[in-house]
Amino acid sequence: MLIAGCIVGLAGCKKGADENKPMSDVQAEAAKMNVEQLKAKAMEYKNAIVAKKTEIEKVVAKLKGIPVTDQLGAEAKTLQTNMENLNKAVTALTERFQVYYNKLKEMGGNVSGLEI
Repeated sequence: MLIAGCIVGLAGCKKGADENKPMSDVQAEAAKMNVEQLKAKAMEYKNAIVAKKTEIEKVVAKLKGIPVTDQLGAEAKTLQTNMENLNKAVTALTERFQVYYNKLKEMGGNVSGLEI
């Protein structure tokens, strides 16, 4: 019974930046947070955005390495799809980051180090 309680508890306490979290949930969560929690959550999103941008740079480098004659091939198409998905993820993460960032600013919190 204790294990089941722990599993249920962990499922409800997902940590980290979630690009799929509904914006209404993000806004409701941000409204309940204090300055320290907002800054920590904004930093999680910033780190996730930076990581995705690094992945995009790697995909772009791979695309540049594909000869012009192979630009319409399967590998290039896969890389382009990956880049589109990464760009969508960055957009979604940025929208959610802005909610926490703006709430933090609204509460007079220190936003230094949160620049993207």
